[in-house]
Amino acid sequence: MFLPTLVLIAALQAQPASPPAGVGVVIRETDTMVRQVPPHSGQGMSTAYRISDGVPNRAMEFRKRVMHPGAAIGLHPIAHDEVYYVVSGEGEVTSDGVTTQMRAGDAAYLFDGNVVGIRQTGEVDLVLIISYPLAQRKN
Repeated sequence: MFLPTLVLIAALQAQPASPPAGVGVVIRETDTMVRQVPPHSGQGMSTAYRISDGVPNRAMEFRKRVMHPGAAIGLHPIAHDEVYYVVSGEGEVTSDGVTTQMRAGDAAYLFDGNVVGIRQTGEVDLVLIISYPLAQRKN
């Protein structure tokens, strides 16, 4: 009596939440590198790795940004939750007027509607991983 129910439950749990939107891809970060002034009226120079930009039918952005000494992403409102993860270096993140120091291993979880920005503050590059969902899939 219990066995068919347990088998059905196990089978349902093993199914993906939705059909895949595509075939998984591997992106080489060197193929996505762009040197640029940081966004949102930023300061200084950065190296951006727009890793997810070339992925068809994606539902999220995944990026790496190297903030060179003195660089900053300017304050800007966000329309989604967003994560800044510090791979190396030091900086300070601002969210709705509150500024907090960050270093390697720290993550800033920022919320939809916050006004945010981040600044490199140490002697070496601040290396970030930035990720956030898209409002709709993007080609």
